[in-house]
Amino acid sequence: MGRYAASPSAIRIERELSLRAVLTGAVLGILLTPSNVYAGLKIGWSFNMSIIALLVGFGVWQTLARRNDRQPHWTLHESNINQTVASAAASIISGGLVAPIPAYTLLTGQQLDPVPMMAWVFSVSFLGIWIAWYLRPTLLNDDGLKFPEGMATLETLQHIYRHGEEAVTRIKVLFSAALLSGTLKWWDGFVWAIPRWAPTAQLERLTFTLDPSLLLIGFGGIIGIRVGLSLLFGALLAWGGLSPWLLDHNWVAFAPDASGPQFAKLVEWLLWPGVSLMVCSTLTALGLRLFMAPKAARTRNSPRARAPFSPGPAIGLLLSIALVVGLQATLFGIDVWMALLSIPLAICLAVVAARVVGATGIAPIGAIGKLSQLTFGLVAPGQVAINLMSANTAGGAAGQSTDLMNDFKVGLAIGATPKKQVIAQCIGIFIGSVVGVLVYLALIPDPQHMLLTEQWPAPAVATWKAVAETLTHGLQSLSPQIRWSIFIGGLFGVLLGALDALLAQRMARWLPSSAALGLAFVLPASTSLMMGLGAVLTWAVSRRWPYMTERFAITTAAGLIAGESMTGVGASFWEMFKNL
Repeated sequence: MGRYAASPSAIRIERELSLRAVLTGAVLGILLTPSNVYAGLKIGWSFNMSIIALLVGFGVWQTLARRNDRQPHWTLHESNINQTVASAAASIISGGLVAPIPAYTLLTGQQLDPVPMMAWVFSVSFLGIWIAWYLRPTLLNDDGLKFPEGMATLETLQHIYRHGEEAVTRIKVLFSAALLSGTLKWWDGFVWAIPRWAPTAQLERLTFTLDPSLLLIGFGGIIGIRVGLSLLFGALLAWGGLSPWLLDHNWVAFAPDASGPQFAKLVEWLLWPGVSLMVCSTLTALGLRLFMAPKAARTRNSPRARAPFSPGPAIGLLLSIALVVGLQATLFGIDVWMALLSIPLAICLAVVAARVVGATGIAPIGAIGKLSQLTFGLVAPGQVAINLMSANTAGGAAGQSTDLMNDFKVGLAIGATPKKQVIAQCIGIFIGSVVGVLVYLALIPDPQHMLLTEQWPAPAVATWKAVAETLTHGLQSLSPQIRWSIFIGGLFGVLLGALDALLAQRMARWLPSSAALGLAFVLPASTSLMMGLGAVLTWAVSRRWPYMTERFAITTAAGLIAGESMTGVGASFWEMFKNL
């Protein structure tokens, strides 16, 4: 891939932080944020919304421009601001909405009110923005960091401005897929419940049912064949192999009259080896990669992103620190000095996350969260609030920091103004905080009874909760069988993580994905099967029609995800308003 960046001074700056660019990003952020909240609670993953925002924003404004000659041209820089606002809003779930915040409620029984929850999610994300600002000059000048996700957004941005009709075609595919997915979800929820078929009653109890979810098919199309097959193998191992063994040894027992999927009973046991495998693998791979990473050389002709000192960013950073520390003390009763300790940890781990994202395109937010939990477990053992919410500071800041670093990479290449990108990012996280919290509360009004169920598996919540429980009560509070499962899962996690980091990429791609293997222990088998099916179908189509897959696979998958999740969120709001 050639270098896209030119000297920013050589690029003519057009309209950038315009009102219509911000409003377009805001509207798309409002529409897309619920999709990530819904998906995060369903499967523990989220989707980067930058490319969807680019396509939709471009399509809308180019259509208006063709119909009205006096309509000003929708510029490249306005497109960038639009996707920055929308993606920042949609990435708000990294602030804890689908992981530590629900885990805190499950362990303490305390549910934050809407406004304090919005303030908390905004504060940790706000901290991440200013960390990214000060990382920007160093990381963007590092030729060893390509920021693949940012470059994919840049390629899409440049492509739609060269081939406008292609963008319109992709938008039609996007909306068609969303309509199909949303219609199926609406039919299943309001017209006629589609039966969840299983070959036998025993397989149904083990959660091997056919889930008619196009959202899961869509995510399968995004995750790729390696992760999809790993999910399939993990489901067969956990739910088809280990679960019957647990039942045979009476380590898990169903009620005598139990019928239907018994997810809640089984996952109480299965989550321990699954979480252990995921945590140990991600931390091992992360540690080895950082240890082996060579010092990146800077070339003299690389574009410089200098950030001369100005009081604005410094004030922003200090304000974000005061906000995070003050809310930890006010909302969760955390000692101020302990809250202050979360700041240097958040900065250090955000640097780690940004470098990993720059090198691989994969945000290690799960690993960052677990590492911060382990740190606070050693510093303040037995304190649930500190273990979850102080650790949430590091994870949330790292998530928002990496999102903005990808946007900075795009901005550097097209000559965007960094300060205007920061303003757009701040607007985005404000919108995301409000919308994300309202959607979460509408979907999960009763976390104690709704989460960690077959309908809402919430694997990220299960992971944070399990780590916090272990660090709070100690391994001795668990049965010997579960302790052995943690040890064995951790051992396999360390092995897979080490091989993934040490082997050449052409060999490592044949390894199973440890994250997907562990996740399959926490998701119902039906979910893993449908995601695996989506991955296999996409791979098969790509082998036969590679050009069509390259053009439309991600767009179709995004439409399937958005259609079902937005319909599901809308149904939850409808039920809530009916009961008022």
